Amino acid sequence: MKTIIKLLLTLAILGAAGYFAYHKYRAYIDNPWTRDGQVRTQVIQVTPRVNGMVIKIHIVDNQHVKKGDLLFEIDPSQYQIKLKQAKARLQRTREAAKGTKIEYERVKNIYAKDKGAVSQKDLVRNETNYYKSLADIESSEEAVNTAQLNLSYTKVFAEVDGYVSNINFQIGSQATANKAILALVDENSYWVFGYFREDAIPEVEVGDTAMVTLLAYPETPLSGKVESIAWGISPTDGNPGINLLPSVQPVFQWIRLAQRIPVRIKLDKLPEEVKLRFGMTASVMVLKNEK
Repeated sequence: MKTIIKLLLTLAILGAAGYFAYHKYRAYIDNPWTRDGQVRTQVIQVTPRVNGMVIKIHIVDNQHVKKGDLLFEIDPSQYQIKLKQAKARLQRTREAAKGTKIEYERVKNIYAKDKGAVSQKDLVRNETNYYKSLADIESSEEAVNTAQLNLSYTKVFAEVDGYVSNINFQIGSQATANKAILALVDENSYWVFGYFREDAIPEVEVGDTAMVTLLAYPETPLSGKVESIAWGISPTDGNPGINLLPSVQPVFQWIRLAQRIPVRIKLDKLPEEVKLRFGMTASVMVLKNEK
């Protein structure tokens, strides 16, 4: 009796194993999948808008920051001076405009009482000078605004929540306007690129459910949706070569290598224990029977 029970138990275990193995096999046969996947996110290149020496650094490499956190500061002294100069110029322009206005109104009143006392030419000249003084005030006000804006740019803040990376400068380094000085990895825009063989692309549709398995978290599969499918990849042949002729690489005619087409996967809510990082390796399976 015990022998029969052991035999039945063994058969049950083997049957269950075979059942799960069969369904796993059918999943790989029926659903497009690839082991060639990568985690991606937006990487902001933090770029100073003004030139100057870095005087303070408020972060360390790979530190987590929130949107609005101060990252580093550039020497503001030259921009403070320019702001003071712009304000002084604005004050002078306003004072000059007062005199121009008084003179214009005086000539205009005389002309209104006695057109022969003031020539039309003098009236037009004074009117032109008055409106020019108003334009000078507007120009000086814009100069003050620009100086204030440049002064504010000496403090560089985080534009998104994320992690700072590749800090390769220090206090005393010269920051150059419009030249990236560090990277900020956005923590709220992660997605996965699955690079599928081109012969599997006809089976993939936008909106399909996808299962993503990260190499770092093999026991925690992630769910997502196919968000988009790339319409082109960079060619390896046909680029201009010598004398602008196409540069075509030799191939083995009996081997046809399928190209890999990027499929973008939008991830659902992540488990708390999963911490995504740019460039992580992932396997992606598109589940055709689920939407």
